[in-house]
Amino acid sequence: MTTHFITAEVDLQETPAELLQVIETELKKQGEPLRWAVTSVDVNKQKATIEAVVTKSAE
Repeated sequence: MTTHFITAEVDLQETPAELLQVIETELKKQGEPLRWAVTSVDVNKQKATIEAVVTKSAE
């Protein structure tokens, strides 16, 4: 198992619950999230930048 630091960009959503679901879905594409944080929000572009640490199984 290896850990990786990733950065992802997601569209802002109507509600915090929807935003959480979009973030979790995006991170799971890269591996199993250990921790993550919203590090910036671009209101003009309606985008949030997420930084995360994920694990991937060695295959």
